[in-house]
Amino acid sequence: MRYLVFSLLVVTSALSGCSLYYESQAKDMVQRQMDAMVFVEGGEFMMGNPGGWSVRSDTIPAHRVIVDDFYIQKYEVTQEDFELFMAVTGYTPSDSRYKDMKDEMPERFDNALPAVTSWVDSNAFCVWLGNHTGKEVRLPTEAEWEYAARDRGKMLPYATEGGEAIEDVTMAAKIEVSRYNPSAKAVLPKPPGAFPPNALGLYDMSGNVGEWVGDKYSNDYYQTSPIDNPKGPAVGQTDIFEGSSYRVLRGGHYEEFEGNTTVTRRKGSETLAAKSRGFRCSWDPAGH
Repeated sequence: MRYLVFSLLVVTSALSGCSLYYESQAKDMVQRQMDAMVFVEGGEFMMGNPGGWSVRSDTIPAHRVIVDDFYIQKYEVTQEDFELFMAVTGYTPSDSRYKDMKDEMPERFDNALPAVTSWVDSNAFCVWLGNHTGKEVRLPTEAEWEYAARDRGKMLPYATEGGEAIEDVTMAAKIEVSRYNPSAKAVLPKPPGAFPPNALGLYDMSGNVGEWVGDKYSNDYYQTSPIDNPKGPAVGQTDIFEGSSYRVLRGGHYEEFEGNTTVTRRKGSETLAAKSRGFRCSWDPAGH
């Protein structure tokens, strides 16, 4: 009996030590995430493809938008930091395929790469940061994301150094997919910060992973978007297979070079993760 009690004490002590280790690591990580926030002065711009940089019909019409001051992270959140968040909170990814995805392509889940997350996961991480800092941390709105990607709304087709798309210099190269190049499927995104930042000091907003933003998705939302701090439709389109709302993804991704403009929009079911999706967090001083 005394041996059993001793064994339980050893296990409890070990688990407690493990918990304290994760909590200490998480505290440092929270500070690092918040230190990586870049202040973006608000202003007015023409949102929605004013330069004709995308062929997608959901990027028009261009429309006047005003955003208030906000902060947004320099980098996409990494898999390592998302794993730590899950370890310290006991969080379970919303996508039931998550473990299978990880087993099938472990190289994509490398600690240094952008986290593989659903919208629900991404939002949970940002809210958790806010709970630990007393700030209203959240996913950026679509308007904030585009405004920052385009260096406060300037006429820039790509969120890169100089606004140009130069393969392997300012963003990832094209993937040449053909039956003669089966290795194309093994191409991965880059670790955050692999290419030069845009003029605001923000990295990888064109062509690394598609980034979740807070807004629900509607293909005609730009026709009715309000001017001041738009946050997307109250009711967007729904994934009829999953039964969940579609959310907006911005920034293109590493598998489609031509679609990496600052105005490209995509949609994804909010509960589903994918290898080409990730996120960064934001917050605004006014607490919107």
